[in-house]
Amino acid sequence: MPHDFGGPVGKPNRRTVLYASALTAVTALTGACSSGTKSGEGGKPRAGSTGTSTKGSERKPVPVPRKLRESPALAAQVKSGALPPLKERVPEKPYVIPHRWCSEGKYGGTMYALTDASDSGIINEHMYGRSPLRWLNDGLDIGPGLVESWESDDDASTWTLHLRRGLKWSDGQPLTAGDALYWWEDLVVNDVHPALPPDSGRSGSGTAMKLTAPDDLTLVLTFDSPTPLTPALLANGVDTGDWFLPKHYLKQWHPRYNKSVTAKNWFEKHDQHLNWVLDPKCPTLTGWRTKTYSEGRRVVLERNPYYWCVDRSGAQLPYVDELVFNVVQEPEVRKLQIQEGKVDYVHGAFVPIGLGDISGMKQTQKRHNMNVYLWDSGSGTGSVFFFNYDYPEPKMRALIRNPKFRQALSFAFDRSEAQKAVYFNTGEKTTGTYSPKAQEYQGAQGEKVYHQWRDAYVRHDPERAKRMLDELGAKLGPDGKRRMPGGADDLVVRIDVPADVSDEHRKKNDLLKRDWEAVGVTVKINPMAPEGFGDQWNNGRLMSQSSWEVGDGPDHITGPWWFVPIEPARWAPLHGQMWTLRGTAKEKQQLDVDPWKRTPPRVDAEPGSPIARLWDGYAKAKGEVDGVARTKIVWDMIKIHIQDGPFFMGTVANYPQVTMSKRDLHNVPTREQLAQGGMVNTWAHPTPAVYDPEVYYWEDPPKHT
Repeated sequence: MPHDFGGPVGKPNRRTVLYASALTAVTALTGACSSGTKSGEGGKPRAGSTGTSTKGSERKPVPVPRKLRESPALAAQVKSGALPPLKERVPEKPYVIPHRWCSEGKYGGTMYALTDASDSGIINEHMYGRSPLRWLNDGLDIGPGLVESWESDDDASTWTLHLRRGLKWSDGQPLTAGDALYWWEDLVVNDVHPALPPDSGRSGSGTAMKLTAPDDLTLVLTFDSPTPLTPALLANGVDTGDWFLPKHYLKQWHPRYNKSVTAKNWFEKHDQHLNWVLDPKCPTLTGWRTKTYSEGRRVVLERNPYYWCVDRSGAQLPYVDELVFNVVQEPEVRKLQIQEGKVDYVHGAFVPIGLGDISGMKQTQKRHNMNVYLWDSGSGTGSVFFFNYDYPEPKMRALIRNPKFRQALSFAFDRSEAQKAVYFNTGEKTTGTYSPKAQEYQGAQGEKVYHQWRDAYVRHDPERAKRMLDELGAKLGPDGKRRMPGGADDLVVRIDVPADVSDEHRKKNDLLKRDWEAVGVTVKINPMAPEGFGDQWNNGRLMSQSSWEVGDGPDHITGPWWFVPIEPARWAPLHGQMWTLRGTAKEKQQLDVDPWKRTPPRVDAEPGSPIARLWDGYAKAKGEVDGVARTKIVWDMIKIHIQDGPFFMGTVANYPQVTMSKRDLHNVPTREQLAQGGMVNTWAHPTPAVYDPEVYYWEDPPKHT
């Protein structure tokens, strides 16, 4: 079956024009934003370039150059006998980076970046090397990765993946289909290991696939129903625990392969070594591998000599020798280090650096010597608020589940104030949707559906909010405060947030408190220790959350976590937990136990409820082979979000996201060079990994050693 999921690349629409106007306003306000030097300035012209376009990426695989080359440092190791020759270290057909903005670069130097924690999440978002397939053109297309080609049967229930011949782990051992079988058979479907099937390993009904390997280079995925979005789901992966794991290294901690491993909780020690960022000895497939790991201080990555990607000139990547992530937890210290020139590359979504910081960066530009790029965030909400749909206290849970209550609070919120104070009058006010760049919003009908959702409850109408609250029975008392329906207790909304929440969310939360108290609701902002916050949420104990945003995804079904509760971290944690156990032995256990006392806490959807209908739509959409029919199913699911929502409440969509890089660091794309202007704030579309930082290079590498 064909697997071209793309559409016209870079085609402007009305949202693009509106965004461009807002972007101009930001630039005029601050004077600090720059498109920088043209990508590749200081290097040779891009091999194979026609010179006519540097926008977007090629939709079809780029031919492998006849001659390959490598870093001088690696060439020296080959000469000394420490490494095999380049042709023995890369696949027969390396992946050629297809971005049109990239030019031939220079080897050498170190690039410094920041993170707020020495874990693997942010670091992995910088690298696409482990992914079976890859998103291209800001989610409009899918390209090959570790998997060179793929096909399905007629109903898309069986998929066959063909690995590149000659792929090697960073220690030189071959990558085979057995490494995927190890992940699946010895961890995911193992009765003891806690890993669960990811969405890429489930059918639309939630049932786990059957994974087999006819030979070392072939994987066969068999589902119990059509699963046509498998390629898109395979493009989402940059996590350390999915699909390919180095069996030759990890099996020493697995009781199936090492009889001396007898502990019942053997998986705890095993998984300590699974994460290549935290364990420098663990082989990886990324462009850089861990050289040294200092918890809470620094992670130093060095070039992977077996990396399987090259640029159009035939240069094995990465160009930069080392990538250093310094761990700085205090936001103001991070900003100071940037302004003092101690950082070479800043991905604003992770640091975070926002629009409010641009003026300060302009004033210190001579010290930090960095370009400031404004990529599209692709956010569907900006700072988002959402209730716990599964809150344990019955009366408050009933109110939360009443859509009129959530709609009233949305009407009470003056988003114009937040747009001005937080987003500098950029972006577009929104009830809260998926990313405006999602594939289902393309075309006239798609835009209409997007606008219906975006505008559903976005208007600031406090009088309407008051009437709706009155209709719910939440009457005003003599003190001007509203009471719970049918009771004497004050109606209290508690906004639970981690204590280290960023200024963006803090300012928005203060506005929520002001606006909701103006209609009589008592609001308490509850900062909590970040440690354990996620566990309390997943167990359904918190009332609300207001420190995230919604970006996912390139489409609604391959990044469905906000659209459909299929995991516990979003707006219906106990429902999401139930979905994760579908098809497992635990699904039917503890049904006679209170949902909040089950292990883990979980609840099934009531027949006909909004979540039941979303689950049904998700299963149908995930199994629908025809793309047009699948889009119509998604549109019907959006109607549920409009009629029974908002399940999450947005502020401003698609505001600009800041990226900064040293002026002599090249191949960092500008907004104009990206197919849709960028799509930053989504985990399903891992950024900046999708733009391949391995191809960044220094104009004069010796200056950056």
